[in-house]
Amino acid sequence: MKRWRVGLLGLIVSLVAIYFIASQVNLDQLKDAIVGARYIYVLPTVVFLLLGLVTRAFRWQVLLSGDLPIGRTFSIMNVAYFVNGVLPLRIGEVARIYLATRATPPVPPMKTASTIIVERLLDLLAVVLMVVLALAGGPVPDQIRTSALVSGALVVVGFVVLVILASQRQLANRLLQWGLHIIGRESDSPLAVRLTRWLDHFLDGLQPLTHPRALFAALAWTAVSWGFSTIAGYILMFTFYTQASWAATMLYIAAAAFAIAVPAVPGNLGPYEGSIYLAISAMGYANPAGTAVAFAVLVHGLNLLVHASTGVLGFIQEGISLEQLSRGVQEMRRS
Repeated sequence: MKRWRVGLLGLIVSLVAIYFIASQVNLDQLKDAIVGARYIYVLPTVVFLLLGLVTRAFRWQVLLSGDLPIGRTFSIMNVAYFVNGVLPLRIGEVARIYLATRATPPVPPMKTASTIIVERLLDLLAVVLMVVLALAGGPVPDQIRTSALVSGALVVVGFVVLVILASQRQLANRLLQWGLHIIGRESDSPLAVRLTRWLDHFLDGLQPLTHPRALFAALAWTAVSWGFSTIAGYILMFTFYTQASWAATMLYIAAAAFAIAVPAVPGNLGPYEGSIYLAISAMGYANPAGTAVAFAVLVHGLNLLVHASTGVLGFIQEGISLEQLSRGVQEMRRS
């Protein structure tokens, strides 16, 4: 029932976003933009998008403390991104956890989960920084400025909490025992034993945060990967525009990143394009509206194509089908 409600909410959000986009665009303008686009810029864009994926795989390997070789981190990550693009509720992250357990030796689920949380915090930190830089480079609505400040505060707090938990394992265990005591569970109960084991694996995944070299490497790979994404987005603007803007590029990439978190149909159709349209419009690229919409559709379509291609390759490298992956994820979630 909960999944059904989330799915219905996502459908409504997507339909509203699509209606908003359709109400802003003239079909003749859209057609002219598509026909007159310079698609030669798509090729270098794809190259930099792929480089961004490779560097993200290196970052995940650092967060896993080298538990997986770079080939496996790249293939598993690509499968997760592909699944996230075609299925709702971020199932790709659960798929990544499951695929990591198939390695030799297997990576504990909670350790993988903690690395994913760290990834999300690092990415959110990068996105907030991009918004701040975009704010400095051009005028944007107050709503975006407020969102950036709130998100920045939340990500800093979350990052600090994770660093404290990673460096103070005894404190984390005492907090867990305190919580169990409140709900009336003894420390030797089956639930307490399971939660303690999960917490230990979770903290294992946070260990890189306690080592300056690993933390610096994770931050560096984050900066490089988002740098490649920004370069790709900047180049792609020349497909429809004679002039590109670094500020507009950073803002629309950040807006799309926030839009992914919004409930929508698989592929995030509607909110993704709408967020890009609003972002580049705020930076002076709204006229004509047909060009802005065509650009937003191209950005989304190109990202889906890249993730689909690398995702299929990831399935082949992992030697698993979508059906087998779905069955394995369901079994893991029941255990």
